[in-house]
Amino acid sequence: MNRHHKLLIWLMAAVSAQGLSAQKIDTKVAEPFSPYVFSFNLEHTRSAVNGGLSAQMLRNRKFAGKPSRNEGLAAHWFPIGEKTLYLMEWGRYGCYTHHICLDKMRRINELNAQVVENLIEGQTAGMGQREVALQAGKPYLLRTVTRVNKPLSLKVELTDRYGKQVYATHTLSLSPSDEWKIDEFELTPNTNDMDGCIRYTYTTKAEIAFGALSMLPKDNFHGMRSDVVRDLKAIGPRMLRWPGGNFAGEYRWKDGLLPVDERGPLQAATEIETQPHSDGYDYHEIGTDDFIALCREVGAEPWITINAAWNTPEESAEWVEYCNGAPDTEYGKIRAERGFTEPYNVRFWSLGNEMGYVHMEGPSGPKEYAELAEQQADAMLKVSPDLEFCSSGPYPNKDWVENSAAALAEKVPYISLHQYLGPEGGFHYTSEEDTRKTYEGIVGSAGWSVSLAREMRKLLDETGKKLHISFDEWNQWYAWYRPSCVGEGIFTAKMLHMFLRETNALDMPIVSYFQPVGEGAILITPTESRLTANGQIFSLMKIHQDALLCKVTEDDDYSTVASLKGDTLTITLLNTQYDQERSFDFALKGKFLQSNLFSSDDVTAHSFFSESPLQVEATKKKVHTVLPPHSVGMIQMKIK
Repeated sequence: MNRHHKLLIWLMAAVSAQGLSAQKIDTKVAEPFSPYVFSFNLEHTRSAVNGGLSAQMLRNRKFAGKPSRNEGLAAHWFPIGEKTLYLMEWGRYGCYTHHICLDKMRRINELNAQVVENLIEGQTAGMGQREVALQAGKPYLLRTVTRVNKPLSLKVELTDRYGKQVYATHTLSLSPSDEWKIDEFELTPNTNDMDGCIRYTYTTKAEIAFGALSMLPKDNFHGMRSDVVRDLKAIGPRMLRWPGGNFAGEYRWKDGLLPVDERGPLQAATEIETQPHSDGYDYHEIGTDDFIALCREVGAEPWITINAAWNTPEESAEWVEYCNGAPDTEYGKIRAERGFTEPYNVRFWSLGNEMGYVHMEGPSGPKEYAELAEQQADAMLKVSPDLEFCSSGPYPNKDWVENSAAALAEKVPYISLHQYLGPEGGFHYTSEEDTRKTYEGIVGSAGWSVSLAREMRKLLDETGKKLHISFDEWNQWYAWYRPSCVGEGIFTAKMLHMFLRETNALDMPIVSYFQPVGEGAILITPTESRLTANGQIFSLMKIHQDALLCKVTEDDDYSTVASLKGDTLTITLLNTQYDQERSFDFALKGKFLQSNLFSSDDVTAHSFFSESPLQVEATKKKVHTVLPPHSVGMIQMKIK
C-alpha cells in the first residue's frame, strides 16, 4: 500500500471519528508529563535570526561574499558618487572581522572590509543602503568601525530613498590610525519611512575602509528585538534548541567570545537552504551569553547542539566548561570575566544534527558516527558529569538503532527524530474544492507523526536499552517559505494533542517545534511582530504546563486533552472538521470558571484565529459545548 492510499484511509477514519462525542475524562487517573513537550528550535537558518529575532537593521553589515559586478560593493549596498572606487579586499587596512578557531573549516569570502575611494576633492562619495524601516521618534543606536588614510568628516544620515529628505544626521571626525576606530552614536528620525535609507558620505579626496557597520533599535534585548522576545515568551517555550539544526554544523562557538562586530560571518555549507535570505551567510549576531539571557527571559531550559563534524572533543568540552565551569576553571574564568560569574548549568546537549543525511558534513554511517559521538560525550562528561545527551541519525532506521543508538545507550539516552509533513499536491486555495482538499491534507497529515514515533519506539525497545525519543523537529514542510494559516493552526493543535496524550506511552519526553521565530509561530515584519495561527495555538495550549494529564477514553482522534492542577481541571477541545460543528459532552461535577474559543471563517493563507468566549452549558453533573468547524476550545472548572 502506497503512502497516498494510507493517507486516504487515515483521513476517512479521522473524518468518521469526528462524529464521536462520548469522550470520558477520568480525573482520578492523572499523571505528570515532561515539560519539554513544549520545546522549540531556535536555529540560525533562513530568517529566524537574520531579519527575525536579531534587532540588527543593516543587511550584510560585515561585507561577506563577493563584490557586485563592476562596482566592487558588497551585496545590499549602493554607490554614491560618479567618480568613486569600491574595493572588497584586505588591502592596506586588513580585515576587522575574524575567527578564533576552526580555520580548517573556513569557507571562502567570509572575511572582508569594504574600501571606498573618493577620487575627486569636493565630490560627495560613499555608500548607502535602502529599505531601512524608520519609525518617527524611535531612537536607534549606530556604530561604525572605520580606518582612513587622510583626515575626513564622515556624515551618517537617515533619509528618504533618494537622499533628498534628511530625517536625522551625525558627523564623525576621522583621522589616520594603525587601529580600527569605533564610534557609537544615536539617531532619531523625525518621520516614518518604511523605505528609508542610511547614507555614509564624505567629500575629501581620500579613502575609508569600513570594517563593520551597525544599526539597532535602542530598546533591543541583547541585540534581539524586544517585540519578538515578547512573542516568544507568549508561546511558553520550556526548552530552546540552539544554534541548530543544520546550522550547528557551521557554527563556531568561540567566535561568540568576540565583540559582536568582530565575529566573522559564517558561510553555510548548504547556502541555498540554510541561509537563502542573507546571501548564504550568518553574521553571528547571537552568541552563547545572548542565548542564555534569552532562555532566562522567556523561561526556557537551554539546549545546545555541538558542531560534531568540526569541533574536536576538546573544543566541545571547552564549550561545556564555559557554560558550566566554576570561575576558577579556564573557561569558567573567561565567562566570569565577561560578567557572568554564576555557571549557566546547561544540562542538555545534542551531539550533532541529522548526521548520516547527505546534507550534513561528517560521518555518514552509524558506526562511524557512534565512534565520533562517544569521543565527544566522553570529553564533555569529564567537565560536567550530569549532562544529558541526544544523538542524531536518519531515524527510524534499524541499522542506526542497532549500531548507533544501542551502542551509545549508556552515555546517550535520547535519540533524535525529525519529521515534516504536508498535504499531497501542495497548497491550493483558488476554489472551494481546492481549499477543502488542502485543509484536510494539512490536518490529516498529523497522524503520521504518531505512526512514526511508534515505529521508532518499537525499534528502540527491541534493543533492550533504556532509550528516550526526542522528537525535536516537527512542522509542516516549507513552513519557512509560506505564510501561515488557520489550517496549519489546527494541524498544530492536533499535533500538540497527540504529543500530550502519547508522550508517556511512547517515552517521548522532548518534543520540539521547528521553528517559531519567523518560520511558523511568530510573524515578523521590519516594524512589528505578532503570533500566527500556530503561535496562537501554542499560547493557548501552554495552559496545560505543570499539570497532571488526565486519562481520556473513547477518543480515538485526539480531540480532547484534560489536565489537572490542584482542583482546577483544564480541557482543550479540537474540531478538525472543515465545515461541520461538533458537540462535546462530559459527565463532570464541578464549578465552571472560564472558557475560550479560537475560531475563524477562513483557513487559507494569511488567516488568523479570532478569540472569544466559548459557550458552555454546565450543570451539576454535565458539561456541554459545541465547537464550530476548524476551531479549538478551552474550558476550565473547579472539580470536587
